[in-house]
Amino acid sequence: MSAALIEVRNLSKFFVTARSLLGTPRAVVRAVEEVSFSVAAGETLGLVGETGCGKSTVARTLVGLYAPMAGEVLFRGQDVHAALAGPDGALFRRRIQMIFQDPYASLNPRMTVGDIVGEPLDVHGLAAGGERRERIMGLLSQVGLSPEHANRFPHEFSGGQRQRVGIARALAAGPEFLVCDEPISALDVSIQAQVVNLLQELQEEYGLTYLFVAHDLSMIKHISRRVAVMYLGTLAEVAPVDELYANPQHPYTQALLSAIPIPDPEVEKDRRRIMLGGDVPSPLNPPPGCKFHTRCPLAFDRCRREIPPLVDRGGHFVACHLVNK
Repeated sequence: MSAALIEVRNLSKFFVTARSLLGTPRAVVRAVEEVSFSVAAGETLGLVGETGCGKSTVARTLVGLYAPMAGEVLFRGQDVHAALAGPDGALFRRRIQMIFQDPYASLNPRMTVGDIVGEPLDVHGLAAGGERRERIMGLLSQVGLSPEHANRFPHEFSGGQRQRVGIARALAAGPEFLVCDEPISALDVSIQAQVVNLLQELQEEYGLTYLFVAHDLSMIKHISRRVAVMYLGTLAEVAPVDELYANPQHPYTQALLSAIPIPDPEVEKDRRRIMLGGDVPSPLNPPPGCKFHTRCPLAFDRCRREIPPLVDRGGHFVACHLVNK
């Protein structure tokens, strides 16, 4: 594993949901606040957390679909959003692609699969004529589809097949970094493993780097090298996958991992499940201090007053006052 390909520094993204008559923001969703992490070349970083914690916002900001309110995203040391707005923006966009969560909504229903996969080739001028057709057929074959599928429309395919089309489209531009925004959550369980195995095979073949967003902790353990845990727009913990699952430090991570079922009745019956009280606070009005303190059974006064920094404990990063005393 080489040096960092992607660096995210103090990334914040807010959304204004209501304004006054003068245009002053009255309600702001604090979707992502002060998030920092890096992804090494050839690595898969898993990003996990409950629904609404900001995972997809981070993913969309990384690829330039959202502009950050503060902070920066660096690709090989170059600011992503500045590069996308510059004269070489199209060339830069080739290097970072995204696989979307919903394979039903992310494909144009009026275009054939061949045109969907070939569109990046047209936009970036990568191939034309017979070469374009050969590239499309090759991409479809690589993702497990038949070349004869090129003339069909998205509605003629199953969810798993549509997601394969989305993967082929992302690969067409020849990217180095793929952001996978919950690419298996809309698929049947029987199909999820096939798509994940396909992504791993493509990573080995092309040397791809992944940010894999998901809420399935078992799948994250299977595909990731490191895992970042988010809660209410902030990072709670970042660690190598084996270290995180064997020795979770943050109380929120411990609660998440305790909910994973173990297929051994003897082990399962003796395991202690950590039940969190209350509901996740609203990002419109997050609590002061540590955002998890309203549900944390171990919270004390400092947690209610101070925001815990993400502290490096030998490659295991934790944002918790109790751990980092």
